[in-house]
Amino acid sequence: MSKILGHDLKRYEALGLGAIARKVHAGERLSLAEGHALFDCTDVTAVGALAHARRTALHGDRTFYVVNRHINYTNVCINGCAFCAYQREKGQDGGFELSVADAVERLLEAPLPPREVHIVGGCHPDLHLSFFVELLSTVQNALPDAALKCFTAVEIAHFARLEGISTREVLQVLKNAGLAMLPGGGAEIFAPEVRRRICPKKSSAEEWLRIHGEAHALGLATNCTMLFGHLESIDDRLDHLDRLRTQQDKTGGFTCFIPLPFQTENSAIKVERPLTGLDELRTIAVSRLMLDNIPHVKAYWVMLTVKQAQAALFFGADDLDGTVVEEKIGHMAGATSRQELTKSQLQDMIRGMGLTPVERDARFKPISDEERRSALQEA
Repeated sequence: MSKILGHDLKRYEALGLGAIARKVHAGERLSLAEGHALFDCTDVTAVGALAHARRTALHGDRTFYVVNRHINYTNVCINGCAFCAYQREKGQDGGFELSVADAVERLLEAPLPPREVHIVGGCHPDLHLSFFVELLSTVQNALPDAALKCFTAVEIAHFARLEGISTREVLQVLKNAGLAMLPGGGAEIFAPEVRRRICPKKSSAEEWLRIHGEAHALGLATNCTMLFGHLESIDDRLDHLDRLRTQQDKTGGFTCFIPLPFQTENSAIKVERPLTGLDELRTIAVSRLMLDNIPHVKAYWVMLTVKQAQAALFFGADDLDGTVVEEKIGHMAGATSRQELTKSQLQDMIRGMGLTPVERDARFKPISDEERRSALQEA
């Protein structure tokens, strides 16, 4: 075998990645030691080429995007994570809470009817499960074609504690109200010592994974994330990826992985060596190669910036997220990207990289032009 998906095997042999390249070509699982070798490789473009080969084997040149709308219902939160610029205490200046009517009004202002509604917020001490049932059912009635992707596992655990019931019961109640998916937030980094330093009050890694497993068992798809570039080591990143793929082996409900670069500007955490653009691209590429059982990797343009998200499409990513319209958490942390992109801008971003744009729904089912025209007529 002299060529591996169009790339010269001799190049990888010279870099000490020959065995890894063969395993990628065969679709075999990489070990943690092999993940280390990818992080240690001096040629980041070689790592990127392997990840792009894997992405191409899975999806060809198709690159996905979604017409979506983000709603952050409150920034009042009891957790007080060290990295979070979004959180406010109850009664503190800058705190906000949206009513159900406020949230629906914002959703209906979107220029196109969203196919995915992303709702997350802080762990508010006084918002009970009945509020979220009303929120979901009202949004679903107003936007019947939209999949409701709402509430991190951390929020689910918080609701359960407030109500004195199990997290599985919370998930079932919310599913009955219209919940279709969980987003992947709150995972941060699973390493317990780092977690104690950056988010000591937040759900543990074990609780986060258990709740996602419960969601999968109930037929709810979920996403998964990793916050990187703060106090964690390369070992911690690889451990995080390994725990995600182990959970996927067990319950199989993760749809997409979203690597989230840490925003340093407004954080109490002081990072000695802030991420570079190449660090971000390498981590995205290694994630694609390690997560052999999670179908999609997102280049989340809100956190990466538009140009870096485009570059990531050649480092293993196959999805750009979507129109978003309004996003507070990343921007309050220091993200410098725009608040929204149009459908045409997303398509142009993808075509500008020589790739094929595919509009999708929340579970990555392609949406035909006929479906979109029908939705617009109904709206």
